[in-house]
Amino acid sequence: MRRFLRQNSLGLVFGVLFLLALVGQAFAGHADYNDQLRSDGLAEVSLGRYLTSASFAVDVAENWQSEYLQFFLFVTLTVWLVQRGSPESKPLDAVGREPDADQHVGEHARADSPAWARARGWRLGVYSNSLGLVMGLIFLLSWLVQSVAGAAAYNEEQLRRLQDPVPWGAYLLEADFWNRTLQNWQSELLAVASMAILSIYLRQRGSPESKPVGSAHDTTGVEG
Repeated sequence: MRRFLRQNSLGLVFGVLFLLALVGQAFAGHADYNDQLRSDGLAEVSLGRYLTSASFAVDVAENWQSEYLQFFLFVTLTVWLVQRGSPESKPLDAVGREPDADQHVGEHARADSPAWARARGWRLGVYSNSLGLVMGLIFLLSWLVQSVAGAAAYNEEQLRRLQDPVPWGAYLLEADFWNRTLQNWQSELLAVASMAILSIYLRQRGSPESKPVGSAHDTTGVEG
């Protein structure tokens, strides 16, 4: 058990932190939601009802979709784009999909290579792009959930104000939808750009997200 915990500590710690943050969001969101209901002269709702509400769903989904958009763009764009001096970039002379020998695919596969890395045709094509495909799919699905839940939450507000609800398609053109979307996108894109650029000049000893402390600023694609 100790060995398992040590070898999987990064994923486990972030998983626990995620759950703690989600629970905290649930309680804080529930309190804020009831504050809004009271200010509108409406009855409060239980925590269970809030957790199944469109308001909670849209708040969660809008964060998930922006995170997976960040990962999707980073995974796919770093195939072709580089940043001199950043450990988040490939070496400057390795732009592109790289030769089969460097990727250990097909006849260049090693004994411990995944089975689909030895394959050819569509299986190799899918597996070669599987990380980007899954990240992109999660982004699209969570964005869809955000739009559906957001439309429901928006229509709840419309009814409280004695205004007509709008259909899902019309909600996609509403400022509320794009405000929720773009305020998350800009923060994620800024975070990626900051990491790529600040890691040129700053260091974190022992972290694979940083270059070795003594590396030159223009050393590219080297991890500590």
